[in-house]
Amino acid sequence: MHLSTFTDYSLRVLIYAAARAPEQVSLTELAEAYGISRNHLIQVVRKLGHLDYLSTTRGRGGGIRLGKPAEDITVAEIVRATEPGFEMAECFQKDGKNQCRLTPVCVLRGVLSDATRAFLATLEETTLADIVADRRAVLSALDGGSGGLLTTKNAG
Repeated sequence: MHLSTFTDYSLRVLIYAAARAPEQVSLTELAEAYGISRNHLIQVVRKLGHLDYLSTTRGRGGGIRLGKPAEDITVAEIVRATEPGFEMAECFQKDGKNQCRLTPVCVLRGVLSDATRAFLATLEETTLADIVADRRAVLSALDGGSGGLLTTKNAG
Protein backbone atom coordinates (compact mmCIF):
# COMPACT_ATOMS: atom_id res chain seq x y z
CA MET A 1 0.00 0.00 0.00
CA HIS A 2 1.23 3.46 -0.83
CA LEU A 3 -0.32 6.68 0.43
CA SER A 4 -0.71 9.46 -2.12
CA THR A 5 1.52 12.52 -2.02
CA PHE A 6 -1.58 14.54 -1.13
CA THR A 7 -2.15 12.41 1.99
CA ASP A 8 1.54 12.53 2.87
CA TYR A 9 1.52 16.34 2.66
CA SER A 10 -1.76 16.50 4.59
CA LEU A 11 -0.21 14.54 7.44
CA ARG A 12 2.89 16.73 7.39
CA VAL A 13 0.85 19.95 7.46
CA LEU A 14 -1.18 18.73 10.40
CA ILE A 15 1.91 17.52 12.26
CA TYR A 16 3.52 20.92 11.83
CA ALA A 17 0.39 22.78 12.91
CA ALA A 18 0.05 20.50 15.95
CA ALA A 19 3.70 20.97 16.91
CA ARG A 20 3.30 24.75 16.72
CA ALA A 21 -0.14 24.91 18.36
CA PRO A 22 -1.68 27.20 19.38
CA GLU A 23 0.42 29.51 17.19
CA GLN A 24 -0.61 30.44 13.67
CA VAL A 25 1.98 29.55 11.02
CA SER A 26 2.37 30.81 7.49
CA LEU A 27 2.36 28.66 4.39
CA THR A 28 5.79 30.01 3.51
CA GLU A 29 7.15 28.87 6.87
CA LEU A 30 5.53 25.48 6.41
CA ALA A 31 6.91 25.10 2.87
CA GLU A 32 10.41 26.00 4.06
CA ALA A 33 10.25 23.61 7.02
CA TYR A 34 9.53 20.65 4.72
CA GLY A 35 11.23 21.82 1.53
CA ILE A 36 7.92 21.51 -0.32
CA SER A 37 6.54 23.92 -2.89
CA ARG A 38 4.18 26.47 -1.36
CA ASN A 39 1.89 26.01 -4.37
CA HIS A 40 1.51 22.29 -3.60
CA LEU A 41 0.64 23.09 -0.01
CA ILE A 42 -2.10 25.57 -0.96
CA GLN A 43 -4.34 22.78 -2.27
CA VAL A 44 -3.64 20.61 0.78
CA VAL A 45 -4.38 23.46 3.19
CA ARG A 46 -7.56 24.35 1.31
CA LYS A 47 -8.86 20.77 1.64
CA LEU A 48 -7.85 20.45 5.30
CA GLY A 49 -9.55 23.77 6.02
CA HIS A 50 -12.71 22.62 4.27
CA LEU A 51 -12.66 19.48 6.42
CA ASP A 52 -12.22 21.64 9.57
CA TYR A 53 -8.86 20.10 10.46
CA LEU A 54 -7.33 23.55 9.98
CA SER A 55 -8.44 27.06 10.68
CA THR A 56 -7.15 29.33 7.93
CA THR A 57 -6.71 33.08 7.75
CA ARG A 58 -6.16 34.65 4.34
CA GLY A 59 -4.18 37.68 3.36
CA ARG A 60 -1.28 39.56 4.87
CA GLY A 61 -0.50 38.16 8.29
CA GLY A 62 -2.60 35.10 7.53
CA GLY A 63 -1.77 31.50 8.12
CA ILE A 64 -3.03 28.25 9.53
CA ARG A 65 -3.61 26.60 12.88
CA LEU A 66 -5.31 23.43 13.99
CA GLY A 67 -9.07 23.56 13.64
CA LYS A 68 -9.63 21.11 16.50
CA PRO A 69 -7.51 19.62 19.28
CA ALA A 70 -4.73 17.30 18.13
CA GLU A 71 -5.93 14.59 20.52
CA ASP A 72 -9.26 14.53 18.66
CA ILE A 73 -7.72 13.82 15.24
CA THR A 74 -6.67 10.25 14.40
CA VAL A 75 -4.29 9.36 11.62
CA ALA A 76 -6.98 7.04 10.23
CA GLU A 77 -9.50 9.84 9.80
CA ILE A 78 -6.94 12.00 7.99
CA VAL A 79 -6.03 9.13 5.67
CA ARG A 80 -9.69 8.31 4.99
CA ALA A 81 -10.45 11.98 4.26
CA THR A 82 -7.53 12.54 1.89
CA GLU A 83 -7.01 9.22 0.09
CA PRO A 84 -9.05 8.73 -3.07
CA GLY A 85 -9.79 5.13 -2.14
CA PHE A 86 -8.46 1.92 -0.75
CA GLU A 87 -9.09 -0.34 -3.68
CA MET A 88 -6.22 -2.76 -3.17
CA ALA A 89 -7.06 -4.63 -6.37
CA GLU A 90 -9.46 -4.50 -9.29
CA CYS A 91 -12.02 -6.66 -7.47
CA PHE A 92 -12.71 -3.78 -5.04
CA GLN A 93 -13.64 -1.38 -7.85
CA LYS A 94 -17.24 -0.23 -7.97
CA ASP A 95 -19.45 1.01 -10.80
CA GLY A 96 -18.81 -1.97 -13.07
CA LYS A 97 -15.04 -1.43 -13.20
CA ASN A 98 -14.28 -4.86 -11.77
CA GLN A 99 -13.68 -7.23 -14.67
CA CYS A 100 -11.89 -9.98 -12.74
CA ARG A 101 -13.52 -13.34 -13.36
CA LEU A 102 -12.25 -14.75 -10.06
CA THR A 103 -14.17 -12.27 -7.87
CA PRO A 104 -17.08 -14.61 -7.01
CA VAL A 105 -14.72 -17.32 -5.72
CA CYS A 106 -11.56 -15.43 -4.81
CA VAL A 107 -10.05 -15.96 -1.37
CA LEU A 108 -7.43 -13.25 -1.97
CA ARG A 109 -10.13 -10.58 -1.97
CA GLY A 110 -11.01 -11.44 1.63
CA VAL A 111 -7.37 -11.43 2.67
CA LEU A 112 -6.80 -8.00 1.13
CA SER A 113 -9.97 -6.70 2.74
CA ASP A 114 -8.80 -7.94 6.16
CA ALA A 115 -5.39 -6.35 5.63
CA THR A 116 -6.94 -2.99 4.77
CA ARG A 117 -9.14 -3.13 7.88
CA ALA A 118 -6.11 -3.98 10.04
CA PHE A 119 -4.11 -1.13 8.48
CA LEU A 120 -6.85 1.40 9.24
CA ALA A 121 -7.42 -0.02 12.73
CA THR A 122 -3.75 0.56 13.53
CA LEU A 123 -3.97 4.14 12.26
CA GLU A 124 -7.11 4.63 14.35
CA GLU A 125 -5.05 4.01 17.50
CA THR A 126 -2.78 7.01 16.88
CA THR A 127 -3.76 10.65 17.24
CA LEU A 128 -2.01 13.73 15.97
CA ALA A 129 -1.17 14.51 19.61
CA ASP A 130 0.63 11.15 19.87
CA ILE A 131 2.77 12.02 16.86
CA VAL A 132 3.84 15.39 18.27
CA ALA A 133 4.13 14.27 21.90
CA ASP A 134 7.79 15.36 21.84
CA ARG A 135 7.22 18.76 20.25
CA ARG A 136 10.82 19.87 20.77
CA ALA A 137 12.12 16.89 18.79
CA VAL A 138 9.61 17.44 15.99
CA LEU A 139 10.41 21.13 15.72
CA SER A 140 14.14 20.47 15.95
CA ALA A 141 13.94 17.95 13.10
CA LEU A 142 12.09 20.50 10.97
CA ASP A 143 14.47 23.29 11.91
CA GLY A 144 17.00 22.03 9.37
CA GLY A 145 19.91 23.61 11.20
CA SER A 146 18.59 27.16 10.82
CA GLY A 147 19.66 28.02 14.33
CA GLY A 148 16.31 27.93 16.06
CA LEU A 149 13.99 29.38 13.43
CA LEU A 150 11.21 27.00 14.40
CA THR A 151 11.66 26.88 18.14
CA THR A 152 8.65 28.04 20.05
CA LYS A 153 7.93 29.05 23.61
CA ASN A 154 5.06 26.53 23.55
CA ALA A 155 7.22 23.54 22.67
CA GLY A 156 7.57 21.00 25.38
